[in-house]
Amino acid sequence: MYRIDLPTYDVPKKWYNINADLPIDLPKPKSSEGKDQVGDLPNMLINECLKQELSNKRYIKIPKEVRELYQRMGRGTPLCRAKGLEEKLNTPAKIYYKREDTSPTGSHKLNSAIAQAYFAKKEGVEKLTTETGAGQWGTALSLASSLMDIDCTVYMVRVSFEQKPFRKSIMQVYDGNVYPSPSMNTEVGRKINKETPNHPGSLGIAISEAVEEALADEKTKYSLGSVLNHVILHQTVIGQEIKTQLEIAEEEADTVIACVGGGSNFGGAVFPLIKDKINGNSNTEFIAVEPAACPTLTQGEYKYDFGDNMAFTPLLKMFTLGHDFVAPSDHAGGLRYHGMNPQVSLLANEGYITSKTALQTDVFAAGQLFAKTEGVIPAPETNHAIKVAIDEAKKCKETGEEKTIVINFSGHGLMDYKGYASFMDGTMENSI
Repeated sequence: MYRIDLPTYDVPKKWYNINADLPIDLPKPKSSEGKDQVGDLPNMLINECLKQELSNKRYIKIPKEVRELYQRMGRGTPLCRAKGLEEKLNTPAKIYYKREDTSPTGSHKLNSAIAQAYFAKKEGVEKLTTETGAGQWGTALSLASSLMDIDCTVYMVRVSFEQKPFRKSIMQVYDGNVYPSPSMNTEVGRKINKETPNHPGSLGIAISEAVEEALADEKTKYSLGSVLNHVILHQTVIGQEIKTQLEIAEEEADTVIACVGGGSNFGGAVFPLIKDKINGNSNTEFIAVEPAACPTLTQGEYKYDFGDNMAFTPLLKMFTLGHDFVAPSDHAGGLRYHGMNPQVSLLANEGYITSKTALQTDVFAAGQLFAKTEGVIPAPETNHAIKVAIDEAKKCKETGEEKTIVINFSGHGLMDYKGYASFMDGTMENSI
């Protein structure tokens, strides 16, 4: 089988919550000394999302309206066989890729954006604020907010705002209000701009700006595109579909690979599958791939840290490079975050997840090879997973093993030509 499609009635009816199956209890969020960031959460987050964040219930029903929007926006997504890539590599491995790039906004991000905007609308929220790196989350939340007829303000990391101008245009098509971060809209942004003119920005700073705006207005809530547990919960439709599609193909995954920044596409793809490994019923290897320029899992410290630059958010137990970390301005903007989702962090710390890094030029070379053999141009973030999948397939060529490798193809690269152009003309650096 070269393409496994699912009928719309096979779109999952519930989200999977890995909190119920973690090998040890997940450390709870904490406030810092003299502050009450945990107490601020109801003022900051959508109420239903906060309930989901703290829930230990194994399955949470997807509202009918959300499931219908999933179907309208293209779920289920196909699982495709990368036969051209296999032949080019001359490998006995089978390579499959789950096409989350087929959504209207071109990535997996819409799975959580729709859910969050739906719950916000039900609760009477009039505006959502958020941050975005590469712009994929910003475009997704702008569309979801438009579908729900609520306002959306996006703080986009300045370097990505400049690198990817058409992402801004897409957000504006969906009536999203987009500002380069640090901006002049918030106290946080004004302070940083005064201290460091032309600051490139970071996701930590953009989060602080979005949270500041949300806390200032009771009709405004902050919406996050990765890192928090409820975001990955919504993304588990991906892994549930992969599981069904592998059963249809009569395959068992030996290796599942996804890029990782804050953890949303990685956790969404692997959590429904990693459950079997936790229970001792699977030997599948789960590989999280991050940029060498932002090595959160591979070089970060597993400890409590803030999710944002200005310490508005609670302390989370996670792998972190420090909440004041500013990543180099590489082209994988969606992976330039200092921290990691607490659930992904716990599983990595307990040995259920393998973490790897990749250099920027290597991931673009992998992306170009994939595009030439499969026809689809991947996002720079997705290229990290493709690069390691190619490495794994080459190992199979050496050993003769007929492994089944699954990639979560998190998004397309049709807004990332500037990155591809700098790679192909030889001006791209490795940013480490």
